[in-house]
Amino acid sequence: MRRYLLLLALVCSIRLGAQDHHELGLMGGVANYRGDLQPDLLPSYGYKPMAGLLYKYFMNPFIGVRCGLAYSGLTASDSRSNVAANVARNLSFSTDLYELHAALEVNLVPIEIKRKKVAPYLFGGISLFYYNPYTKDNNGEKVFLKPLSTEGEGLGMYPDRKHYSLLNMAFPFGGGLKFFMGKRMMLCAEVGYRYTNADYIDDVSKSYVDLSVLQANKSQLAKDMSFRGNSVPVWNGATPSYGDKRGDNQSNDWYWYGNVTLTVFFRSFSYAADYIKTKCPSFFR
Repeated sequence: MRRYLLLLALVCSIRLGAQDHHELGLMGGVANYRGDLQPDLLPSYGYKPMAGLLYKYFMNPFIGVRCGLAYSGLTASDSRSNVAANVARNLSFSTDLYELHAALEVNLVPIEIKRKKVAPYLFGGISLFYYNPYTKDNNGEKVFLKPLSTEGEGLGMYPDRKHYSLLNMAFPFGGGLKFFMGKRMMLCAEVGYRYTNADYIDDVSKSYVDLSVLQANKSQLAKDMSFRGNSVPVWNGATPSYGDKRGDNQSNDWYWYGNVTLTVFFRSFSYAADYIKTKCPSFFR
């Protein structure tokens, strides 16, 4: 018990002895995805812009919490794959993605205005994200994929295929490097990965269902979007049967951000208001 009390006293002394601070700013960069249509961690294509808002509160120079709101796009296409079976599958998707995250951020060395001005850091937490996958038909028209049940989701004859949710959880983690610009601005460059609890960001997860059943119970469009190999010039005339592999349901989808964040460093919210009034251009006031 004495050891625990000593540890608690040490933590409290760190908290009370150090000046806390806030950070508020903007982030921008690129986003990409890893899943059934794109298995590479660092692909050669598919990078989409991302942007967002970020708030941080540090209890001391080492440990803080952060929350952020971000928007990005994700996309991938079998036509860009190096795997012959995927090229023959000929699926593609795109989606807008909205994320709200909260995380713990840890500076590996303490950072303070008058002392250490550069620090590497790590973060990890939890997030909610919303997506809605779509593709383009042969006429170039946008087609949203979830209502089509391309893998039989929601059909009574396939009880194991439930409708997937467009709102899901993810677990963000990553790291970066931060440094002061002058006395009031903080610049951070970071990479953050998101392991999700979803396997349908790309509308691909399991196996094919009977395409004639899909056509009868949904539509011709659903059948056309479930298998698009017949649009490939080298199509051999074969169509998939029930149970043939369409995706890999042994692993969920990922997405990640590579971004730069610029924040205002302030001790209190009243200081932030005064800083904006006195330091920012008139059109920001």
